[in-house]
Amino acid sequence: MRTTPLINRRHFIRTTTGLVAAGVGRRARGQGAPEVLGHGAFRYRVVPQWGVLGAETPVKDCHGLARDRAGHIILLTNHTANNVIIYDRSGRLVHKWGTQFPGAHGLALVTEGSGREVLFITDLTTHRVVKTTLDGTLLEEWRWPELTGKYEKEEQYRPSWTVHLPNGDFFVLDGYGRDFITHYRADGKFQRIFGGAEGGIVHWGPHAGMADIRDPKNPSLLIAMSDQQHLLRLALDGQKIAQYDLPGGNPRQIRLHDGYFFVAHLGDNWPQDRASRGFISVLDANLRVVANLAGSAPVYDDGGKLQPMRHTQEVFRHPHDVLVDPDGSLYVAQFASGQTYPIKLERV
Repeated sequence: MRTTPLINRRHFIRTTTGLVAAGVGRRARGQGAPEVLGHGAFRYRVVPQWGVLGAETPVKDCHGLARDRAGHIILLTNHTANNVIIYDRSGRLVHKWGTQFPGAHGLALVTEGSGREVLFITDLTTHRVVKTTLDGTLLEEWRWPELTGKYEKEEQYRPSWTVHLPNGDFFVLDGYGRDFITHYRADGKFQRIFGGAEGGIVHWGPHAGMADIRDPKNPSLLIAMSDQQHLLRLALDGQKIAQYDLPGGNPRQIRLHDGYFFVAHLGDNWPQDRASRGFISVLDANLRVVANLAGSAPVYDDGGKLQPMRHTQEVFRHPHDVLVDPDGSLYVAQFASGQTYPIKLERV
């Protein structure tokens, strides 16, 4: 059975962009932001006007980010004038392509065994996952997993992101459909399906995530459970290993860099508070929050329980993905932010 948050989410998607466009453009670009964001060793400053391209290269919702070996920043937007925008590190346009992904949502860059870099794109509207070259040539696609018996029709399948293992296997998270996670082998063949409401992953759960391979002998999936306000660690067969609560947040994507995890929160207590701005959390190797960018300082009680977090500075508007450059710079893509380009933050 569908729950009220589902209705709210779809209504929000249809209406928010138009309502906020006039009023939040400057805030969503980081204009007027405090000089320094963050806590402790993790402090950043907004780079003004990074990546602003103008009317000839529009964006709608900025959903996913990736970085290729040449150092280019790749942005996925659901604006069908140019679904994929490729920047150099200074924020100048290198290339753009794509008109066929009206529901463009998740983006992953994978280096295949041959050394070729490819993109995996999920599309909520066309109900599919596609693999392309960096310049947009379609290589493969995966539609709804009909033969599993978990879906009666294609419209029930709305994949939000893909998670990839070093051996080429990958997992498709159906974060806006029935919440199942489908495992495919490196050759693209179906392996298994798990999760879903019947498997304990409730709706608005498996939005995005990453493969945690820090211990190669015990790889796991680390999933951003969005409206559930926690990260979920799963074994590769779907068994629950651990849960990491992030009260007040709304984790949409997780990135690992130099031993720390960076988490983009769509908003604090979203969707109950749909006016919330959102923030970025930095977590240590044990998944404890050590800093929040544009958010309250993390506080743990005597029992080790994280207290509710909230946004405190008007910098972001619904962070949806965060990318970390080798020099420690951050790039933040935002959902329903008034058609604004990504924000870059440099380490102070």
